[in-house]
Amino acid sequence: MLISLFKYSFLQHAVIAAILSSIACGIIGTIIVEKKLVMLSGGIAHTAFGGVGFGYLLGIPPILGALFFSVASAIGITSIKRQNSTNSDTLIGMFWSLGMALGILFIAFMPGYPPDMTSYLFGDILNVSNFDIKIMCIMDLIIILFIISILNTLKSYLFDDEFSFTLGINTTLLEYYLFILIALAIVVLIKVVGIILIIALLTAPPAISKLFTYDFNKILVSSIILGMIFSFTGLWLSYVINIPSGASIILVTVLTYFITTAIKSLNQKYKLPPS
Repeated sequence: MLISLFKYSFLQHAVIAAILSSIACGIIGTIIVEKKLVMLSGGIAHTAFGGVGFGYLLGIPPILGALFFSVASAIGITSIKRQNSTNSDTLIGMFWSLGMALGILFIAFMPGYPPDMTSYLFGDILNVSNFDIKIMCIMDLIIILFIISILNTLKSYLFDDEFSFTLGINTTLLEYYLFILIALAIVVLIKVVGIILIIALLTAPPAISKLFTYDFNKILVSSIILGMIFSFTGLWLSYVINIPSGASIILVTVLTYFITTAIKSLNQKYKLPPS
């Protein structure tokens, strides 16, 4: 595979995409797990499907349509949640269903044969284009620069948002920013594991990291490293035994979480008490 890596551009793109997606999912996944925003992330991810269909309908890159719909849904969910008493799960479910319905509708409006949506639903890291890489680089850069600039404020918000508000932190604006960053991370991950499988790659690495440490910085860094390991392992399995890359990456990720959890549980169960 290493020899082929320098021979085929699609494998080079796949490796770069694996690195970029691991950075995004490590940073944003840590925030999602710490702040319990898994359902919200799923809602934004599925809303992005409407953007994919919209992109195909207009004849623009679908990933740009997904970016627009993801950011719009992040802002919409935050605004409606803060201005109304609607239960957040209900609101997320509505956006979730609306995005999928719009995607199907836009594709139905297209003349001729409908495009293959499989790579956007389930991911295809071997089909990442040079344009996709550029978009992923831009999204990663935005995420990294923003998180670095507000790291201490972010830690305070994740620990206790009400206490952060009393300290004078604009938690409303910060929440908008974070939800938009989640949308950007989802765009980075769409072509790697797909809309349907995104949540696993966002949540499993930080969940595994939290089994061994509660230090925010260590969780963030180890989540990025784990994301790379899972992505490269899944990519290798996909290439060697010819199976879908998105499913391969997620299977490796989730199985590792289950195995790690089981080993730690057994270790705690049979650990001898101190003398």
